[in-house]
This record gives sequence, C-alpha cells and structure tokens, in this order.
Amino acid sequence: MKRNLLTVFCCVLPLGYWINAQSGISGELKTEYIASSSYIRPEDSVKTHSKSDFKRVDLNLSIPLSVKKDTNGKVKAWSMLLGGSYAKMTHKNYEKQLFPDQMLNAQIGIQHLRPLGKKWSMMMTATVGVYTDMEDISFDDVLGQGGILFIRHFNPNLALGGGPVLTTAFGVPMIMPWIYFDWKTNGKIKFNINFPEGMEAGYQFTDKFALKAVVNLSGMSVERNKDGKSTLMGYQQITAGIRPEIKLNDKLSLRLTGGTALLRSFSESDRKIKSIFREKKVADPKFASTFYVALALRWNLP
Repeated sequence: MKRNLLTVFCCVLPLGYWINAQSGISGELKTEYIASSSYIRPEDSVKTHSKSDFKRVDLNLSIPLSVKKDTNGKVKAWSMLLGGSYAKMTHKNYEKQLFPDQMLNAQIGIQHLRPLGKKWSMMMTATVGVYTDMEDISFDDVLGQGGILFIRHFNPNLALGGGPVLTTAFGVPMIMPWIYFDWKTNGKIKFNINFPEGMEAGYQFTDKFALKAVVNLSGMSVERNKDGKSTLMGYQQITAGIRPEIKLNDKLSLRLTGGTALLRSFSESDRKIKSIFREKKVADPKFASTFYVALALRWNLP
C-alpha cells in the first residue's frame, strides 16, 4: 500500500490509545515542536533553501459511559472519544505556497470494548470529524472512520489483533486492514509495539521514573480545494528519541521526548479509490531531518 494510506491510519488509530477500559476519564494533552528544516524537492531530490517547521497541540479524551464486569472479571465498556489536533507551520523562502499554514483535525466518536471468551476480545470504534486547512471549511472537510478489531490475548503481556477499518477519507466509503500488536516484558525492562503507532523500549528505574527509547509514527489529513476539485492532503512524520517518564501521582504522569524527526512528508491525492493504487511518477515532497521535542501530560481519573 502506498504512503497516502498511512495518513488514514494516522487519523484512525490514535483513538486506539484507550484500548484498555477505564472507570474514569482518561486523557492526554501533548505539545510537540519540530525545528525548521530544508524542503527536499521531489522531482530531483535536491535540498533547497526553502524551510518549514512544525508545531502541534493534541488533546484526546476517553469518557466512560458504561463499565461492567462479567462473571469472569472481564470488562465490557462503552466510552465516548473526543480528539483534536491543531498544527501550525511557518514556511520561508518558497516561490509559491506549497503547503498549508494551519491544519485542524477534530473528531468525536464512540468506542466499545467487550470480551469474546477467555482469550479473545473485541474493540469497535466509530468517529466523525472535521479535517481542514482552516481556509475554506465546508461539508467536504467532514470525514468518517470506523473499525472493528478482534484481539487474541496469548498472555497478560502479549496480544495480537486485526480487523477492518471503514473510512470516507477518499470521498467514498472503503475498507482497509487494521493491525494491533502489543508486547511487554516482565521485570524492569519494558518493550512495547503498537503498530503502526510506534514502538518503545526502556527501563523502569523506580515506580515513579522510567527511561525509554521510542519511535513514533503520526500524521494529519486535510481536505483542500484544488482547481475546483476536492483533494485530500496528508502529512506524515516519523520521530525517534529518548523519553523520560515521571509518574507525578496515581492519576498524573509526565512525558518529555527529545530526539530527531527522521521523516516528514506530504502526500496529495484526489478522493477516488483508484488513486490509492496509482503509481506516482514523482516522489512525495519531504523535509530534511531535524530536532524534535515533545511534552505530554497523561491522566486517568478514578
């Protein structure tokens, strides 16, 4: 599958952060900054004098509507999902505007988690949101996503899941695969993979402090009007760094990440299914690697 499919995954999968049912409101407030770096021209891969940075604020909330346990202690839960991302980019030395100055993704949805026997569980999400460059907000900016994930729990530290995702990101409803893989080790050393969100490996020094090496994939989508046609522009980034995690108390934790933005790129396509499988004659525009920093506050109220 081509890179523009990653944009759809980045819009859908962050709602899977809350795959573990909580009895109280869970949330994360995150800010991140990617320093200005050179624009790499796609037609000849030349690093130009044009530069762009990236600043983003994310807020995600999971609000439990109903949480029950069956006779085996397995949790069945319904939750409301609220999420929003606002990004601002500063562009310098471009002959013409190539990329949006602002991007806004805001969505509301519902999540249902329930057991399917002793070893299996199911998670369902359905969301609708606005994905816009803030220039001309219309009904074309409204996109819907939904998915069903079937998860096999091999043991408390290993789970593997898959299922279909329904999205309208390309203008017409279409189905794509969704993959979930979660693995943790016992003891002080922790290793976790959640594809395609990212992976982390670290050491738990105390109950209050851990240090991890992390790699993360994220992105945003915006609907744009180009030559009178509705198109979908996707932004993708891959970051890697070191993350100290501090548990402030039983409800709050703080995460500070510093490292490198390994990849930043944009992709654009018309809103037709055939555009997914069409081979591109020119590579997607991208930016040189540069410094990355992020600060996140997570909470889980009882």
